[in-house]
Amino acid sequence: MNAKSQKQITWLTLAMMSFSMVWGFGNVVNNFAEQGMVVIFSWVAIMAIYFVPYALMVGEMGSAYPEAKGGVGSWLSQATWSNANTGRLIAYLAGWTYWVVHVPYLAQKPQAALVALGWATTWMNADGVSFMKLLSPLHIQLIVLAIFLIFMYVASRGITSLKLIGYVAGMSTFILSLLYVLLAIMAPTLRGVPIATENLFQVNNFIPHFNREYLGTIAMLVFAVGGAEKISPYVRNMDNPSKGFPKAMIALAVMVGLSAITGSIAMGMMFDANNMSNDMLMNGAYDAFLRLGQHYGMGSALLYIYAVATFIGQISVLMFSIDAPLKVMLMDADTKYVPAALTKTNQHGAPVNGYIMTAILVGILIIVPALGMNQMSELYNWLLRLNSVVMPMRYMWVFFAYVILRNALNEERSRGASYQFIKNSTLAKAVGWWALGFTAVACIMGAIPKGTPATNELYHFQLTLNIVFPMVLIGLGFVMPLFAKRAAHH
Repeated sequence: MNAKSQKQITWLTLAMMSFSMVWGFGNVVNNFAEQGMVVIFSWVAIMAIYFVPYALMVGEMGSAYPEAKGGVGSWLSQATWSNANTGRLIAYLAGWTYWVVHVPYLAQKPQAALVALGWATTWMNADGVSFMKLLSPLHIQLIVLAIFLIFMYVASRGITSLKLIGYVAGMSTFILSLLYVLLAIMAPTLRGVPIATENLFQVNNFIPHFNREYLGTIAMLVFAVGGAEKISPYVRNMDNPSKGFPKAMIALAVMVGLSAITGSIAMGMMFDANNMSNDMLMNGAYDAFLRLGQHYGMGSALLYIYAVATFIGQISVLMFSIDAPLKVMLMDADTKYVPAALTKTNQHGAPVNGYIMTAILVGILIIVPALGMNQMSELYNWLLRLNSVVMPMRYMWVFFAYVILRNALNEERSRGASYQFIKNSTLAKAVGWWALGFTAVACIMGAIPKGTPATNELYHFQLTLNIVFPMVLIGLGFVMPLFAKRAAHH
């Protein structure tokens, strides 16, 4: 076998690799909690009108910029611009956005890890009560902050041994989630378990009302299917990308769609989709494994396995997400826009000042909301929904990069790509703008809290946070060049 054939990957291999990158059981639970059985219609729609075009656009950019590392900042910096300074500024803002949207993510990961630990340790208590129920949200968030700072310190020491353990834990939760779907769907037949949602398969259950409440949940779907740009570096490893890559992405969409639909049906069999508790986002996955184990005579065994694997997986993702996005942003950073002090590293290669900036931003996001929310489930739900609003902001840069690629200045590079999504540039740009606009609308609608001021006493507090935090995070990107300019003159 020659070196070339060893390097090549098949479309099926790429589809399987991509599936493990973009999909997780939490996506099923979170969107079921937000929409109920209507989510099945939503999954089909989001796959067709958003995810497939998204993945195919990313494939074209990976093919057109083979020397880039796959980051959207790299794509924009390598594009041809009528004004070089404009290109550098745009590339910097894209790189900044890609990093800064991880701040709510970093605030949410230790919180999710603590929830998993709470479920994993209930077996230690005689009464089976999680310590999470015994503490106030502020006390819990102080513990969350401590967890974050501890693992930030560990990451700054260059310790990455958790990565392998995290991979094993991630695969464990992935296998368990597939097992859950299979056993939950078979439970009525094998164990005589009644279906929790009345008239589950009636068509009316799947038809959404296109009102503000429904439109506000689309951001969570966009958040769930995002991240396809991680696939782009593998396009050039395919033998025939023009045929193989679209097949791989359509196969990926089918796998994600089937997983989402069967998972949602499984959730509807275990939980009443028309009467869900407010803590479904926080505890739904754990409750699902608890119920499944009880139905099959296994007690709490499945719950504890899932909770332990989730805890380890969340900590591993936390460490990776502290380090990798920051390093990517700072390595690609232009010193005209980012102060040189932020790029200084310690003996372990960790950008210490960048870590300090991260710690301040994450600390504020962990503590400030806890001062106004009295229930942990409310705080957890809010932070997860904020993630679904902020994280997709980075996808808008992906679509903008695609439009730039298909502009006249870059047409030669576009035609030279080994894979093209759409041959016609006008149509290609229209699809790029459509995806960007769809993402923007999803983010704006997602920022509006559920309910009304009359039904949700925290409405104004949450709305303020949902507006202020994204504005501060993105706004810092515009302020940073001023600090860089000032530092350069000293």
